[in-house]
Amino acid sequence: MFENLFRNAVEHGGQGVTIWVGTTDDGVYVEDDGPGIPASQREKLQANEAGAEASIDGIGLAIVRAIVTAHDWSFSLEEGREGGTRVEITGIDFLEAT
Repeated sequence: MFENLFRNAVEHGGQGVTIWVGTTDDGVYVEDDGPGIPASQREKLQANEAGAEASIDGIGLAIVRAIVTAHDWSFSLEEGREGGTRVEITGIDFLEAT
């Protein structure tokens, strides 16, 4: 899953793209400062509209969505804080370190 998100950011982010990875209260995010995904396309991807992934990046986001769905997590696409794209995966039950 992360490999696909990183690959998308690098392939579509352009030369010198910066990628941030972090946690939220109940999930993780991968964010970049590339050109991003146009809002109209993000909406189609968010709604899981047929063919939306193919028009952007082939099967990368489809694979991520399949993994997220298989684990009963949630997937969201947003504009990043410095442009680019932010993918959040939420609903993850983190284990506490012992």
